[in-house]
Amino acid sequence: MRTAPQALIAEITHRCPLHCVYCSNPLQMQGSARELSTADWIGIIRQAAELGCLHLHLTGGEPLMRRDIEEFVRIGRQWGLYINLITSGFGLSRERLRALVGAGLDHVQLSFQDSEEAHANTFAGTKAHAQKLRVAGWIHEHRIAFTVNLVVHRQNIDRLEELIRFAEQLQPDKLEIANVQYYGWALRNQLALLPSREQLRSSLPVVEAARARLSGAMRIDYVLPDYYAKYPKPCMGGWGRSLMLIDPAGRAMPCHSAGVVPGLEFPNAATESLRAIWEDSAAFQRFRGEEWMQEPCRSCERKAIDFGGCRCQAMLLAGDAAATDPVCSLSLRRPLVDDLIQQASLRGSSNSQWVYRIDPME
Repeated sequence: MRTAPQALIAEITHRCPLHCVYCSNPLQMQGSARELSTADWIGIIRQAAELGCLHLHLTGGEPLMRRDIEEFVRIGRQWGLYINLITSGFGLSRERLRALVGAGLDHVQLSFQDSEEAHANTFAGTKAHAQKLRVAGWIHEHRIAFTVNLVVHRQNIDRLEELIRFAEQLQPDKLEIANVQYYGWALRNQLALLPSREQLRSSLPVVEAARARLSGAMRIDYVLPDYYAKYPKPCMGGWGRSLMLIDPAGRAMPCHSAGVVPGLEFPNAATESLRAIWEDSAAFQRFRGEEWMQEPCRSCERKAIDFGGCRCQAMLLAGDAAATDPVCSLSLRRPLVDDLIQQASLRGSSNSQWVYRIDPME
């Protein structure tokens, strides 16, 4: 494949002051001692632009834990990239935001765990809600794009109308309502987070009514939980087809969860060129094309649409990364997903015993 990746997802750190119960970071995260240097990241960003990337997504963990993030924004701007900061808002002051915008920041995606402070802080595992509200106000002092990311699950989806009205008051350009996707720590808390079928069904007219009411004022994207889909999502636009992710230690991967797939050796972007990684590495080639596909994917007319679904989800649910994504209605392993939905529907929504992510600070 010679087509360039559209975006570089730079996980510049796994450190984070939040401990969200649905954190999608890997269970074995990279500690600060293994993080790439400023010079390494500057070289990677430059290479990404030369390769043909258009977007630079600075994420983590909490990317603001890196004191050199302004340098990454500045070099990205010099190379003509559209720069997106994906943040919890922790570590951001009015002055630091001003510096980031001055360096060339184009967009901020600010996450919220809930509209009510007590709930939000519980889901985040720390007192974070008040700081997020302050950050939302500061963003409006600058001419940059603003997205609110609101995560929903069985513990708050019944209050979706209230959550949307809360987000509306923040006046973002876009609201992304994202149902939890089950990787990392979210998988550990799966049964406490997965909404019932009735909860999901009830949420749809709420979103449609809000879209109609706010048309032209605020775009609303609604990311449904994979498990309720008839067909799987295209895995990050297809494995190694449109995105490259670099983790804090420099591992280059097709997505943030690719490390769950056994037998793959991910090249390090600090020592190998991005072009060679993208075009020739075994890890990025592994699930490109169609030769790897099993039935029913191999003969399915949708194989060029969803590429067999998510490889990581296939590994986590079916134990086989080459299997048809079990969320697909055509998969022989679909009963695995149906059983999870049934368990979630029978489970109460209160008194959840959360497993919180522990941050690797060493």
